[in-house]
Amino acid sequence: MDTHAFKRSLHHSDRYNRRGFGRAEEVAGSLEQAYQSGLIGSIRENGYKLSHGRLNVRLAEAFGFCWGVERAVAMAYETRKHYPSERLWITNEIIHNPSVNDHLREMNVQFIPVEDGVKDFSGVTNGDVVILPAFGATVQEMQLLNERGCHIVDTTCPWVSKVWNTVEKHKKHTFTSIIHGKVKHEETLATSSFAGTYLVVLDLEEAQIVADYILGKGERSSFMARFSKACSPGFDPDRDLERLGVANQTTMLKRETEEIGRLFERTMLSKFGPTQLNEHFLAFNTICDATQERQDAMFSLVDEPLDLMVVIGGYNSSNTTHLQEIAISRGIRSFHIDTPERISEDNSIEHKPLGEDLTRDHNFLPSGPINVGITSGASTPDRVVEHVIQRLIALSDEN
Repeated sequence: MDTHAFKRSLHHSDRYNRRGFGRAEEVAGSLEQAYQSGLIGSIRENGYKLSHGRLNVRLAEAFGFCWGVERAVAMAYETRKHYPSERLWITNEIIHNPSVNDHLREMNVQFIPVEDGVKDFSGVTNGDVVILPAFGATVQEMQLLNERGCHIVDTTCPWVSKVWNTVEKHKKHTFTSIIHGKVKHEETLATSSFAGTYLVVLDLEEAQIVADYILGKGERSSFMARFSKACSPGFDPDRDLERLGVANQTTMLKRETEEIGRLFERTMLSKFGPTQLNEHFLAFNTICDATQERQDAMFSLVDEPLDLMVVIGGYNSSNTTHLQEIAISRGIRSFHIDTPERISEDNSIEHKPLGEDLTRDHNFLPSGPINVGITSGASTPDRVVEHVIQRLIALSDEN
């Protein structure tokens, strides 16, 4: 389908809204009470530092809610205010944070059920109101909801929309989109739905496999076995890796996305030469500013003398996971938690090591003076960070 034409038509529909309802003042109090924090404001004003007894807390200088997340959550609250009695759905988590999504459930926002990895839209009927989350929805989902006569409230982050525009440009000029992302992540699923021919690579290692194949160093059957679930229908590596454009899931590591872009530029330069490069390689900057700022702040924070790091955010939050990777790369004892309740009064912590299942560590806070670094993903409210710090203060007093 012509996704660009469909978007243009949808945006002109009187059942589509992506600007909110002008009720920001009406929901401001609820948002402040649920998500903002006076303590975090004070720590920011104190140079992102807090000292309490033997505990020294160092906050990253960029963390937590980004503009796109704030916008999405505020629009969801406005939508409930604007449609007080209508059935209100959301196609996925508004953002990857359990407390935020629980607040929406308390407001009687229903989440589209998922069975065996497939969303079930059978309960959505004509006249229902459906929110598209911050990381977007597939073009097929938008089409279904539009045809069903739903009122669509689109909270998709503009940075995500920018990536969609990029892959549509690739499609227009018959370039294959190489998407740096997690193939099952909602944002990557949405982005690939706007692309023409595409291939998703998780990291630099997978990108190198693709680059090697382009230069004649790979074997077709093993290549397709690896990428069969990460490419567009009918993908042919011998045909579809001749002209490439690079895009990304906005929450991936900036450094790795840039390295992948340079890798493919060098690869196409090697194969086709400098005079033909522009015919075979396209690059647009689709790295989200907020993601970049939080990663840069994390790199600065891990240069501090820290005894341990606490990274706060949903376990399915890609940008939070990448913050955790930065701490691990520096050898810092690090804990990824999604809620303050993971820290227990007995000085244990339930956390999720990178790529592993939940585990519990005892003797979480060591004795003596301790320096704790804290950051949070773009979907984590300041109020949650405050509650984590309060638990750390209580533990440092008791143990």
